[in-house]
Amino acid sequence: MPARWKHRHRTTTLATALAVGIVLTVMPASAAPCGSGVGDPYFPDDGNSGYDVSEYDVRVNYDPARSRHLEGDTTVQAVATQDLDHFHLDLEGFQVTSVTVDGTPASAVSREGAHELVVTPARPLAKDTRFSVRVRYSGKPVGEGWHTLANGGASATGEPHSATAWYPANDHPSDKATFRLTATVPTGWQVVGNGRPGATSTGRGTSTFRWYEDRPMATFLSTIGIDKFTVRTSELSDGTPVIHAYSPGAGVRPEAEAQLPEIIDFLASKFGPYPFSSAGAIVIDGNDDGPNALETQSRPTYQGGFSDVSMVHENTHQWFGNSVSLSDWRDGCLAECFAQYAGQLWDEEKHGADLDNGFYRSMVEESTADPDFWTTRLYDPGKGRELASALYFKGAMMLHALRRTVGDTAFFGTLKRWQRDHRYGNASWPQFEALMGNVSGKDLTGFFRAWAHGTTVPEKKYLFPGSLGSLAPAAEHGGGTAGARNTWVGTGDHT
Repeated sequence: MPARWKHRHRTTTLATALAVGIVLTVMPASAAPCGSGVGDPYFPDDGNSGYDVSEYDVRVNYDPARSRHLEGDTTVQAVATQDLDHFHLDLEGFQVTSVTVDGTPASAVSREGAHELVVTPARPLAKDTRFSVRVRYSGKPVGEGWHTLANGGASATGEPHSATAWYPANDHPSDKATFRLTATVPTGWQVVGNGRPGATSTGRGTSTFRWYEDRPMATFLSTIGIDKFTVRTSELSDGTPVIHAYSPGAGVRPEAEAQLPEIIDFLASKFGPYPFSSAGAIVIDGNDDGPNALETQSRPTYQGGFSDVSMVHENTHQWFGNSVSLSDWRDGCLAECFAQYAGQLWDEEKHGADLDNGFYRSMVEESTADPDFWTTRLYDPGKGRELASALYFKGAMMLHALRRTVGDTAFFGTLKRWQRDHRYGNASWPQFEALMGNVSGKDLTGFFRAWAHGTTVPEKKYLFPGSLGSLAPAAEHGGGTAGARNTWVGTGDHT
């Protein structure tokens, strides 16, 4: 995905902190030996050690007409995983006006680095202690995940980062939590979030909307959409509620909406039961500042509109990336490779596509003429390449070759087993390799070395396994690509 976000940061001023009674200091990153970062090799400052979050309760008040000002009041429920005399939260910008731990004002609050909020509780927290930290803050959002719409509305989306642009979090996919959102906006505006809606209430010139995601969610998958939406509701075939919300300029898509139950039923037949208690879409009006689509949990966010291809991709993420999330950012193939290949599976199912002679043949012919195509590893692609285009294109090719290597029974059986074993948790690419080998009963070491860990064209036995063997002469000496149907969404279109 192109790097479209602006990296900005605004710290709490000492004068403001003293005015509200917070003891604020600025500390070098080295002063927090066991607080900042969870050890992700690509984003060493992301997340925080020492605790595990169970739930976020995020309350915001946003006024598009008042300089797009946000007032936030977030409570984080967590369990200490070690003795803590201080701990970190990730938050970009804002003036922090108060911090309490279990209802008692923190003895000190400090800023550190680009997005660290360091909290020292009045009393140290012992290992295994459940605690809550409440942070009140205000200001104009400045983080890379906050996108202002043309009419003053807003959308919070981004990968790998978005949450810290609007609430304090343990911002790494390895720490998933349930999520409550309460958002107050001026009358006439609406708010859409993850999960199911709660009660809506009104005040003097305001409306308050409530949403709750009851399954653990990685922070970058949380969202808020603020606009004058048209909201349409329906159900999946099993009765799961579906909510589609359209910005005024986005255009309602009833025909596309009608395909969603079919798409989710199809994906469930390949991956196992749909993992969440709601579905649908948030469709925002054209906004060049953010991603064109993102797999926000339970309800993907699209820019401008959506089709069956984008719905297949983003809803595949509800299984691969959302229900089963990455262990760290080396594991991006566990999300993007599968979401991209799902587009080919849909083309095969819906249009009778011959994936061997269409999709795979054309990709081999194009890619073997381009050595750079193969230079990115699918597992551990490198810092700054965690969402490289190879995860989409080379990754989908790898999965088709893997399917032809182990056969459909083992391939789809492994995908369902993967979802069942790791549902609502985290897993790594090496774990997937091991599971596929166990289920198939095949030694796949060479295959994965060539495809997932290699940086050159796989040797013939891995490039043309099984029924793909018939393509080898044509691929080696050239050949036509007639009949190939291009269902690539591509990194320029979404993540």
